[in-house]
Amino acid sequence: MSLLSTNIRFLHDNLVILAERIISTMPSPLSVVYFVNSGSEANDLALRLARCHTKSNDVVTLDHAYHGHVTSLIEISPMKLRRMAKHCDVPTLPYVHVASCPDVYRGKYRDCDFPATEDLGQKYADDVLQILDNLKAEGRKPACYIAESLQSCGGQIIYPKDYLKKVFRYIREAGGICIADEVQVGFGRVGSHMWAFEIHDVIPDIVTMGKPMGNGHPVSAVVTTPEISASFQALGISYFNTFGGNPVSCAIALAVMDVIENERLMQNAQEVGQILMTKLKNLKEKHPLIGDVRGIGFFIGIDLVLDQNSRQPATEETLHIVENLKRNGIILSREGPYDNILKFKPPMCFDRDNADFLVEKLSQALTEVEQKTNH
Repeated sequence: MSLLSTNIRFLHDNLVILAERIISTMPSPLSVVYFVNSGSEANDLALRLARCHTKSNDVVTLDHAYHGHVTSLIEISPMKLRRMAKHCDVPTLPYVHVASCPDVYRGKYRDCDFPATEDLGQKYADDVLQILDNLKAEGRKPACYIAESLQSCGGQIIYPKDYLKKVFRYIREAGGICIADEVQVGFGRVGSHMWAFEIHDVIPDIVTMGKPMGNGHPVSAVVTTPEISASFQALGISYFNTFGGNPVSCAIALAVMDVIENERLMQNAQEVGQILMTKLKNLKEKHPLIGDVRGIGFFIGIDLVLDQNSRQPATEETLHIVENLKRNGIILSREGPYDNILKFKPPMCFDRDNADFLVEKLSQALTEVEQKTNH
């Protein structure tokens, strides 16, 4: 550490090796890497790249989304804006366009309101298309569409089939680019793939990553195409970040990728995630508080309800269950617009014994709450 230089104007082998390692996991033409320090920095840079490349300022984002804590990202994070609006005036921003969150359980288009043959992915994609039509009528175009590859803070949302594929096509036809926020869902968490966008059979124009990249150490990155990077470089100012891409951070990120590969953590997420999903779905048959169980790999959500038919969110009950689990040594978050979603994102080393323990204690917590509330 005494010899550490953090000035990225001077290359270090670790920076190049890490960039090549990340690119090796990406589809073509994603081949240019910028290193930063947090998911917020990564998403902020992604917006700058998109706006520079398209010469547009308009952003399409999803309802209930969260993309970071800096001003540029709070503006495109309806989850935060809606909560802020309860305490202060929040201006309406003419360049931010909010599309419906593609939540088929409690969103605008619910599975229970349509026949099984209905293409809900198309219906949600049509909402984005309507935003683009409105922009075109005003002589404008989108800079970008930004979304997590699976929405996290909005309630652990699994998008309907072909939703992202259709939206990406509409955005590109309108002159915009597509940003996949992988900060919470990347690095093998879905089990079947390294990056969650891959399960949708799409290739973004920009990918952002963060949290798990350093396993607690502050390191993150933006990956994009040579074409978009060239537009950014044409501004005449090079991108500089004092700590982004420093040798220590790069060494840590490389070690994390080694562990993911050598300890077969993606396979673990897929196998144990499937076991956990099966156990949680079995719990649903026993506990009326559980309205929906959804997920893939180690990205799982349970929607707790007061009534399985009306799907009224069980907000207070969810809080009691989270507190109960904490007393038993299990830390879970609650998410979603009604704070009624139990959010499962366990460490990638989470094993079958952990899954058994979790399900046992969760069942006990559900039973306790159901008895108190006469469910």
